[in-house]
Amino acid sequence: MTRKTPANPAQVAFDSWMLGLEAANVIWLRSMRMMGGGALAEREAKRMLSEKITAGASLPMALWPLMSSGAQPEAVANKMLAHYRKPVRANKRRLSRARK
Repeated sequence: MTRKTPANPAQVAFDSWMLGLEAANVIWLRSMRMMGGGALAEREAKRMLSEKITAGASLPMALWPLMSSGAQPEAVANKMLAHYRKPVRANKRRLSRARK
């Protein structure tokens, strides 16, 4: 969810905390999948590495328009959280589904 107005510092802190909890859940889910071994674990490890590189490399380009326009720090923080929140939530949904 993207905010239309910049959040206050307490809201940014709370959103950061929530993203950290969601990321910890994804780490646990991925660990469980990788401990199973086999082709599925190998695919998950490769996917994890690829996602981390992509997310890290694309962050500066996502933040550049805000930072170059002199946006408030809270707006930049919101953009950064939204940048990471989308793939974290997608991974949580994907990894939480029952495998058939």
